Amino acid sequence: MMKLCCPFHGIILILFVMFGINSTSATLTKYNVLKFGAKPNGRTDSTQAFLKAWNAACGSADTTLIYVPKGRYLVGSMDFKGECKTSQIIIRIDGTLVASVDYHVLGKSPNWLSFEGVSGVSIIGGELDAKGPSLWACKASHTNCPSGATTLSFSNSNNIKINGLLSLNSQMFHIVINGCQNVHVQGVKIIAAGNSPNTDGIHVQLSTNVEIINSSIKTGDDCISIGPGTKNLWIERVTCGPGHSISIGSLAKDMKEEGVQNVTVMNTIFSGTQNGLRIKSWARPSSGFVKGIQFVDSVMRNVQNPIVIDQNYCPHNLNCPGQVSGVKITDIIYQGIRGTSATPVAIKFDCSAKNPCTGIRLQNVNLTFMKKAAQSSCSNVIGKAFDLVRPNSCL
Repeated sequence: MMKLCCPFHGIILILFVMFGINSTSATLTKYNVLKFGAKPNGRTDSTQAFLKAWNAACGSADTTLIYVPKGRYLVGSMDFKGECKTSQIIIRIDGTLVASVDYHVLGKSPNWLSFEGVSGVSIIGGELDAKGPSLWACKASHTNCPSGATTLSFSNSNNIKINGLLSLNSQMFHIVINGCQNVHVQGVKIIAAGNSPNTDGIHVQLSTNVEIINSSIKTGDDCISIGPGTKNLWIERVTCGPGHSISIGSLAKDMKEEGVQNVTVMNTIFSGTQNGLRIKSWARPSSGFVKGIQFVDSVMRNVQNPIVIDQNYCPHNLNCPGQVSGVKITDIIYQGIRGTSATPVAIKFDCSAKNPCTGIRLQNVNLTFMKKAAQSSCSNVIGKAFDLVRPNSCL
C-alpha cells in the first residue's frame, strides 16, 4: 500500500470532484500496480500484479484508487470479484493493457477483464489492446479457432462508471454490460476493422438504468446491441461506422425471454453502416416484447438500411426457423431522422404476421437515395406519419 504523494495531487483532486467524494470524511487509499510487481515493458506477464492490486483495494474499507502508470502491460484473462469492503474502487489507467500476440492465450477464455458482482467501480482512461486481428484471420480461414474473449465485461454489478476508455481490436465483443444497474459509459472509443467478426461495440442485456454518452464506435458488428431484459437505456451523441447498427436484438432466441423497454437513442451519426436504427427478432415463438422506444435526431450517411424492423431475422439465411415471431413491438417513435440511404428502400418494417407492430410513429423523417426519392416498405405494421416524411410513408 502506498500513501498519496505530490505527483498525484492533481489526479486526486479531479477524482474527488468527479465522484463526489467528501474530502472531509473519506480516505482515499492508492494502490500502484508497479508496487505489486507489474512491469510496463509490454513483455513481462503482469496478470498477478493486477489481481493482487485488486485484492488489496477490495479488502480495504477506504475509498480506493488502483493506479496504472504510463507504459504497456502484458496481462492475461483476469477475474475481478466483488463482495468488497470498500464502497468505491477507482481504476485510473494512464497506460495500455495488451494481450498476448498468441490469440490462443486469451481466446480460450470468455472474457479478458471480467468484473463480477462489484459495486462502485469506475474505470478512467486507458487503452485495452486485445490483439484481435490474428484470431479474425483464423476465423476467416475456417480453421479450428477458439471463440475469443470479450475485452471488458461487467456482470451482476451496480453503480459502474467507464470514462475515456479506448478498446482496440477486441477478439469478440468489446464491452458487455449484463445483469447490471446504474451504469454510466462516457467518452469511450471503440476501434476494430469493419470486417472483424462478432466484435459488437457495447452489448447491454438484463440491465436497468444504463447511459452511453459521447462515444465513438468503429467495429465489425453492431456498434451497440441491446438484448433482452434491458430497461431504461439512454444513448446520446454516439457515432457509429463502420459497423452494423444500433440494434435492439436479436430477440426470440428463447421462448421465455424478458422484454426491452424505455430506450432512447438520440443525436447519433451513422456512416457507411449496414443498418441504422434496427429492431430484429428471429421468426419463432417468444414471450419477449419491445415497447417505449424513441429514436430521435439521427444522421444517416450512406447507410444501407437506415430504419428497419426485421422480425424474420436470419443472417446468411442459414438454419432459419421459418416460423412466426412472437415478439410484440409497440410504441416506437422515429423523429428527426435524416440523411442518405445506400439502398432504394430507406424504411423497412417487416413485422410479425401473428403480432403486427403497433404504435409506430414517423415524424420529420427525410431520407434520400442517390439524391433521389427513396422507398418505404411495410408488412404487418400499424402506425402514423406526422409532418414531413420522406420517403412517402407506407403506414
